Amino acid sequence: MNETAGRAELIASQRLLNLLEESGARYELLTHAPEGRTALASALRGHALTAAAKCMIVSVLGGTPAERHILAVIPGDRRVDLERVAAECGGQRAQLARRDVAENLTGCVSGSIIPFSFHDELTALADPALFAEPTLYFNAARLDLSVALATEDYLALANPKIVPIAV
Repeated sequence: MNETAGRAELIASQRLLNLLEESGARYELLTHAPEGRTALASALRGHALTAAAKCMIVSVLGGTPAERHILAVIPGDRRVDLERVAAECGGQRAQLARRDVAENLTGCVSGSIIPFSFHDELTALADPALFAEPTLYFNAARLDLSVALATEDYLALANPKIVPIAV
């Protein structure tokens, strides 16, 4: 990781932690070996894959505007349904965003994207199946630090649009 990316990661992580602390959210920090793959990170954290908030940046193409970006948040045991994301956003098709685009929009290295959007050009969509768990787990904009956050608090703070986008 280069120095600029490292600074952006620290800023995103600190912004997240400040939000959780200032809001009085019910959360716990979990340190672990660096890991960005959902299944392996979930094993390190010791929770079911269904409780992982898997976050991906999706580029939606076609429609107005011609290209827009979505933060797709789904349960860790599912895959994002790109056709549903495109349809939900009025686009013709959707694809996973290029790594540089995702990292620039989130301030997070790939594998540590958080389920919160701090960017005006990034709209958050969350699959309703995600909210079956009382606690959500996700990397804290760092590969070696995770958050266990009460699902109710995530909903209140992130305020994602809830739509079925996972298969």
